[in-house]
Parts: sequence; C-alpha cells; structure tokens
Amino acid sequence: MEIPTGAFYIGGKLDEKSGERTADAILYPSHDFTTHGVIVGMTGSGKTGLGMSILEEALLSGVPCLIIDPKGDMGNLLLNFPEFRAGDFRPWIDEAAAKREGVSPDDLAAKTAASWKEGLASWDITAERMRRLRDDIEVTIYTPGSGSGVPINVLGSLAAPTLSWGDHAETLRDEIEGFVSSLLTLAGVESDPVQSPEHILLATIVEQAWRAGKGLDLPGLIGQVQQPPFRKLGVFELDAFYPPKERTALAMRLNGLVASPSFTAWLEGTPLDIERLLYTTDGKARGAVLYLAHLSDSERQFVVTLLLAKVVTWMRGRSGTSDLAALIYMDELFGFCPPTAEPPSKKPILTILKQARAFGVGMLVSTQNPVDLDYKAMSNAGTWMVGRLQTERDKARVLEGMKSASGSVDVDSFDQRISGLGKRQFVLQTTKGGAPLLFSSRWAMSFLAGPLTREQVTRLRGAAATTAAPVGAATTAGAAAPVEAAAAVASSGADAAATATDGPTSTPPVPTAAEAVPVAPQVAAGVAVCYLDPAAAWGKQLGLGGEVIQPAAVATVHLRYDDTATGVDYSEDFEAVLFPLGPSFAADIVHPIDHDPRDFRPEPPSGAQYAIPGAELAKTAFWKALTTGLTQWLTAEKKATIYRNSTLKLYSRVGENRTDFEGRCAAAGENAADGEVAKLKDRYQARIERVKDQLAMAENRTRELETDVSGRRQHEMLAGAGDLLGAFLGGRRRSSGLGQAASRRRQTKSAEVKLSTAEAKVADKSGELEQLEAELADDLAEISARHEGIAGQIETVEIGLEKTDVSVEPLKLVWG
Repeated sequence: MEIPTGAFYIGGKLDEKSGERTADAILYPSHDFTTHGVIVGMTGSGKTGLGMSILEEALLSGVPCLIIDPKGDMGNLLLNFPEFRAGDFRPWIDEAAAKREGVSPDDLAAKTAASWKEGLASWDITAERMRRLRDDIEVTIYTPGSGSGVPINVLGSLAAPTLSWGDHAETLRDEIEGFVSSLLTLAGVESDPVQSPEHILLATIVEQAWRAGKGLDLPGLIGQVQQPPFRKLGVFELDAFYPPKERTALAMRLNGLVASPSFTAWLEGTPLDIERLLYTTDGKARGAVLYLAHLSDSERQFVVTLLLAKVVTWMRGRSGTSDLAALIYMDELFGFCPPTAEPPSKKPILTILKQARAFGVGMLVSTQNPVDLDYKAMSNAGTWMVGRLQTERDKARVLEGMKSASGSVDVDSFDQRISGLGKRQFVLQTTKGGAPLLFSSRWAMSFLAGPLTREQVTRLRGAAATTAAPVGAATTAGAAAPVEAAAAVASSGADAAATATDGPTSTPPVPTAAEAVPVAPQVAAGVAVCYLDPAAAWGKQLGLGGEVIQPAAVATVHLRYDDTATGVDYSEDFEAVLFPLGPSFAADIVHPIDHDPRDFRPEPPSGAQYAIPGAELAKTAFWKALTTGLTQWLTAEKKATIYRNSTLKLYSRVGENRTDFEGRCAAAGENAADGEVAKLKDRYQARIERVKDQLAMAENRTRELETDVSGRRQHEMLAGAGDLLGAFLGGRRRSSGLGQAASRRRQTKSAEVKLSTAEAKVADKSGELEQLEAELADDLAEISARHEGIAGQIETVEIGLEKTDVSVEPLKLVWG
C-alpha cells in the first residue's frame, strides 16, 4: 500500500451495520496530532496496539517520539522480526501462556510467528516496510534509576539552559519548579511552590545560578542549602524566613537521598537532554522509550515531572510550525494528571496540551479510565480514539470531555457506536467535526509481547553490545533493535567528568598488564604513599581505578590573597590531583579536585599491578620540582576576582557576586545622595521660609483690604452717595454734602488701589515659591541621577598571588 506523505496508516474503516472491516484504510493526517489526542479503553480493548501503530507511523515519517512507559509495554517497539522466524519470537514467548495452551514454548513461538506474518499480510504491511522501521530508525530504551537499559542521568547536572531570561523567564521558572517539586517528592517532602520555604529556597538557588549562566549538580545544590549565596528571600532576612537549623535538616534529608547506594544509578548515563533523546548526532529522528515499570510511584512522578518540564523548555526554544515536529506518547496516564489533585507532573502536562501546538509538538495519552484525566486536559485534545469502556459513567465522562473540546458532539450517535465495540475496535472523533468514525486498528509491526521485565530489557541491551550492528539497527539471533550502544554510555561518562572538574579533562591511555610490575616502584623518603579508595568518584573521572594502578600526586595548598589597595585579606585552600605524572611539571596535569581523607587507603588492593611510571618517584628532586612548578602555576593562574567602585571607594567581598555588590553600591550611592539632599535642604529652607512668610503677610494684607473696601462700598450705598456724578449734575445738593460724598469716593478708590497692589504681591510671592520648588525638584533629580550613575561605575579587579602567598603542604603519592 502506498501511504501518502504526512499520513499515518492506523487502521481500516468498519461497516456501521455489520461491524466488518471495509477496504477503506484510515490514513490519519499527522498534523492533526499537533492538537493532541486521547486513546481511552478498558483493559483488553487494544489501546497498546493502536498506540504502537501510531508510533511506528510517526517514526517512519521522520517524526521523533518521546515515549513515557510506566507499564513496560512500549519497549515492544524493538521487537521487529521481518523474517518471521520462530527463533526470533522464542525469547519473548511467555512460557506460562504456552503451558496454559498445552503446547511447548517452541511450538507457541512457531504459531506466533505464523500468526504475525498472516496478520500483517492482511493489512498489506510488507517485510520491506518492517525492515525500514527496524534498520533505519534508532529506538532506545532508557531506564532512569537502573542500569537495565541505557541509564539516564536525570540529576547529575542542572546545566544552565541557553534560553534568554529576558524572553523566557516564565518558561525557565517552570522548569525549575518542576525540578524542585520532583526532587522534594522523591525525598518525601510535601511542598508548595508558592508557600513552602524549602521549595522557595531550592528554586531561588537554582534560578540565581542559571541567571549567572552557571550550571549546578546535586551535591552543589545541597551544599548551598546551608549557606545560600544570598541574604534575603523576598523582603525577609534569610535566617528569619528559613532558619539555619531547618535548612540543615533539609540538607541532611537530601544528602540522605544522595548517599543511598541505590541513588547512584540516578546520576549515571546519558544526560537528560531532550534534543539528544529525540535526534541522533547527525540530526535523524529517533524514538526514546522511558521505561518506568521498575520505579515506585514517587519515583515515576519525579521522572515524568522533570522530563516534561525540560520538554516545555526545549519546545519554547524552537521555531513555530504547523507540522508535527515531535510526538510525546504517554502510555497509561493514571496518577499523572488527575482532576482532583495537583501532583507535580500535572502542570507540565497541562502546559504542553495548551501551548505545544504552536511549536509542532503533539501529545498523545492513553488511559483505561476517563476519570484519570483532568477536564482541562480533555478540553485541549483534538483527537479521540475510544475503545470498549467498562461503565456508563466512563462513557458519560468521555462525552463530557469531547464536548468541552469541540462543543459539538452527536451524543446519541457516539453512545450508540461505543456500546457495541469489540477488541481492537475504536470510534474516532475529532474536533474538526463530522460524524464519529468506526474503525479497527491495524496490526502492529512490532511484536506485542506484553510488559517487558528488567531482565528482558537487559537482554535487549546485551544483544546490542555483542553485535556489530549500527546503533538503532536490529540484531540477529532473535534479538530486536538494540538500545544505545555501550560507547554512547562511555561517552556520557566522559561528559560527566568534564562537568565535574574545572581542570583539564583529557584522560591518558590506561596502561595494560604488559606495562605493569607486581611490586610498587621505590618512592623518595618523606613522601607519604596511599591508595585510592574505589568510592572516590573523581578517580574514575581521571581514568584511575583500573586493574593496573597508576601514580598521581595529591596536593593541598594554602592561598592568601592580601591586597593593601583593595583591603582584601582572604585565605582559602586549593586542592588538586596531579596526573599523569611525567618527568617534570606541566600545567595540564593539574586537576582541581576537592579530595577527602576518606578517598585514600593505607593498604594496596589485592593483587595490585603497578604501572611503570614516567616520573622519577624515587628522587627527592622530582617532588621538589613538582612543588615548585605547582607554586609557580598557581602564582601565574590562580587569581581572586573582585569588583570595585572607585568613586564610592567600595570593593566587593571575596565570593560576593556582582548583583549583591551592585546592591551595596546602590545603597552607598543612595546614602551619599541623602547627604547632599540634607545640605540642599539647609540651603533652600531659609529662602522657602522667607518667601512663605512674605506670602502669608501679603495674603493677610489682602484680606484686610478686601474687608475695608467692602465696608466703604456698603457705607457709600447707605449714605446715598452711590451716584456722585448724578447728584452733582442734578443740582439738588449743597456743596458741603457733595464734598463729603466725593471724599468718601476718593477713600474707597484709594483702598481699592491698595487691595490691587496687595493681590499682585500675593501672586508675585506665589510665583516665587513655585519657582523655588521647581529649582529644588531639578536639583534633587540631578543628585539622584548622578549618584545612580556613580553606583553603576563598577569594574572588575583581579588580585594575584605572590610566591609567599602560596604554601604547598607536602605532596603525597596515591596509587589508583
């Protein structure tokens, strides 16, 4: 069958009346999965086979798939046997099932092979298409917390993301929230991202490191719990918000988690990097199966939350597209996105369902019970594939979900269709409208052997390690497509070593037995000799700890940074391992490593073979030269970096970050500005008070004159002299009466003139006061701006070491 580009061959249409399969294939548009999908059906309905078929189609179409596998079924993607040999199927046959059928496992394998061949042929699926899926597509089973499959380092490094904080602060905080919630869940600590002090503290530590472009590892995070690199959380002092005693208790709890021997597996293997999980190094799409069947519920929550939080960050760093660029498949959603609880995994699941479409990322979830899925998740699903359901309540729940998603579902028609479904039969409903479609899922190309055990996953990985097949290609002798090759795991270990040390990361060749002697070479008098404890993780990072033990020098150096100009007087210890030892000192043998007395043993390992050294260990001069070389290297290379504000005459403390120093400079600048403002107040106060007094006197004088003028006018009216001109021209009065009226008029006019003058003086003094206030505002703004500029004048100063500042303790030789 020719399958068009952009279409997934998922099954065949069924006749509505008879229920028989028709000749019409279901070729579902791949881009429809960008609006996400739900597969729902009771146990035995065929959900796993349908999900497997969709994943096969996606991988064949070049769509990478991230597959979350809580039950262990999805590893069956690796069981692809296009030759249909009974021997290929035999390792995966359930012997108990053979016994129940009354046949031998070999006979059941032969029967199964024939059945699978016949079933695939009935769906026009050729062996060539199966080989293309097996040979061209890399599928890897990752086993977090276990070495059964490819281990994955989910906690070893909190590498700072490349996204900009200015553009993606919310996304990055969501990832931090997911990590912290997951970690605290794993440690058995109930927390709330908004209210819990432990959650807020851990999230702030991670955010501050990421904002500075620095990654963290779990030991580093725990170390900062007791002594965080900040003094406040919100507006409260750190010790008031989260007291030291409680921080120590949290650190001890997290340390107990890390110290557990079983926890080591969480820190090994391939880094948890979404791009690396979904694409090969040459950019080809791949399938990544996260096998979680071996984990507890809290551990599954931890992995799923951390994984999907990283998916959100990864997808928001991608360009938008309307095509399906990646598919996330989650088999069995129970407990991860419930409607009535808020497990840590729920937030990233809802974020993906709401926002991933814009980036071409689709999510397909499978569940037995519709009540397992939150309504908000249901309303974001554009594709529904509904199989047999157990109860009427389940059907009602599905119908409610579909109505919330599309708003238009023919309830009666849909209810009628799902009531009579058989195995592997589904009703397809999309938000694009149209009547529900009855179909049967196609036969999966992968052999559905049921949930894989850890031993079976290990068998798959073992098959990969013993064949020369390319990574992701199928192996012979009945094995399936292998998991990621051992070389990839070794590579990830090298990556981890590079992250763990600030020094050189190249590892010298490991000596062979032919280059070794059974007796330890002689060592100069006075040089202490010890042996590396296998528990010292840095030994593996340097390539120590093999069958042939090699010599290295362990150094502890006391450094003092003493600078009169800056006032710095600070001491610290520097620890390093010098390896490999050659004829003389070289800079690239210095590996800054914080070693511990427990890293060394007094007795050699049983049957030790000693590498023939390239250094003259027996000569005192060699050790003196090594000490001198280390001293000179530290003097030249090891510097303390501080920040300086010359104008304010401030220097940062050793270890104080730029943000905190900027805060101190801003506070000092504000204090200086306050001093200038105080002087400015003294200068302006007398002027302002004088003008205010003059304004008050002018206003009082104005009120007095207003009263006087008002009284005179009233008196003139009462005396009948309101119209002097009319009385004079009318000739009805004597000259003495007219003289009195004229006098009163002159006095009134004089008072009015004085009032006008007083009002003008009030206006003048008001304007003068406003001008003073404007001048004061300008001066205050100038002072503020000037001191803000001064506070920002920060430069970096490096403080070096003199020879007398470096004190090297006697070097000791460690064999490891």
